[in-house]
Formats: sequence, C-alpha cells, structure tokens
Amino acid sequence: MATNIPTNTPLQQQIDEFIAEGASWLPAGLLQELLSPIGQLINSGAAEQALKEGAQVPDFILPDARGTAVTLSHLLAHGPVVMAFYRGQWCPYCHLALRAYQQALPHMQARGASLVAISPQMPDHSRALAEKLELTFALLSDSGNQVARQFGLVFTIDEAVRGAHKQVCADLPRFNGTESWELPMAGTFLVDQLGIVRLAFVHPDFTRRLDPSIIIARLNRLYDEREESTA
Repeated sequence: MATNIPTNTPLQQQIDEFIAEGASWLPAGLLQELLSPIGQLINSGAAEQALKEGAQVPDFILPDARGTAVTLSHLLAHGPVVMAFYRGQWCPYCHLALRAYQQALPHMQARGASLVAISPQMPDHSRALAEKLELTFALLSDSGNQVARQFGLVFTIDEAVRGAHKQVCADLPRFNGTESWELPMAGTFLVDQLGIVRLAFVHPDFTRRLDPSIIIARLNRLYDEREESTA
C-alpha cells in the first residue's frame, strides 16, 4: 500500500498513521496475526539481549545491493557509522524508516558519519528497494542473520503465523534465500571510530523506530567530544 504521509512528519507519527490506515482495510484477524510476534518478543525480554551502549561491535564484511563487499572497520576508518537493522523489502514500517533516514543522511554526513542498513534479504531485493525508495546509502545483505546474531537481535517467526505473512507477500524464504523464518529485531546503533556503541535503540515492537533527529543529536554530541579532545 502506498503512503501519502509527508516526509517532514516525525517518523513515529508516520508509522502510527500508516497503522491506522492499514487497520481500515486489513482483516482484523490477519492484522492481529501479523502483529502477534510483538507480544512474544516483549514477553520473552529478547530486546534485553541486544548490544547496549558501551559495547564493542564485532567487525564484519557484508555485500551491498550490487554485491560489493563492505567492511565495517573500513567505514569506521573514515568516521562514525550508523547501522540500521531492518526486516526486509516487504516491510512497510521499514520503508518509512529508511526513507526518513535517507532524508536525514546529509545531516549525518555533515558530522562525518556514514549510514548502512542491514537485513537478511538477498542483494537483488535490496537493490529493488534502494531503487524504489531512491536510497543512496548502502543496503547490506546479512545472509543467515550472522551479524544480527552477534548484535543479539535474531528471533524466529512462529510457524502458526507464517501463513499470515505469506498473505501479505512476506514470504521470508523467498526474500532471504533460505528456509529459515528468522528475522532481526529492528534496531539502530551509532558506533564511534573505536567500534564502541554510542547509541543503541532496539525495541521488541517492530512498529517502534528511532527518529533520525535523535541520531543527529547524538552525532552532534560525539562531534563536540572529538573537538574538545583535540583542542
């Protein structure tokens, strides 16, 4: 479903408006099934296992949408890195978040930061998504959720609700190229040049996303810290 929400609207407001719109046309039972993983993740406390601020981030190499290898340590050599884990091309909430991050990208780059978005989907789906949303930052393919697992983000969609996901074209094996129904919790991390997490946002509710204004504010603080240390 296309969204007509102005891009200058705060990200969470965009998502909430989209959910309200979807509730008017999706069958209530189907919508309830699609949202059921949220309650399971909240009850399990899964988000508490994710990397926290102050943690050291493991280095990784992942292919971008064109198949070119991207190495975290190489990115960090040039400045801090914002990493956004998302579910895939099929996720409308991810569309809204990635579009908002694209709009904020010049502000991130002004503070020397780069932005990458990571999902388990295959590169061709990332390429299609980048073209559709006109994204200019790298979309990385984390096959098997290996990097997401190191960040403590991985969970499995229960078999009972996989049919509901297929009804809305969210057939994960088709997008991800494996038989697994594992996904990363949507999470955003700001990593400084020493590989230390300086901002971590992981929510068990995948309709809750970090507004880019918070990332920019933390980048400004990080920039000021660097300036003070070199003064």
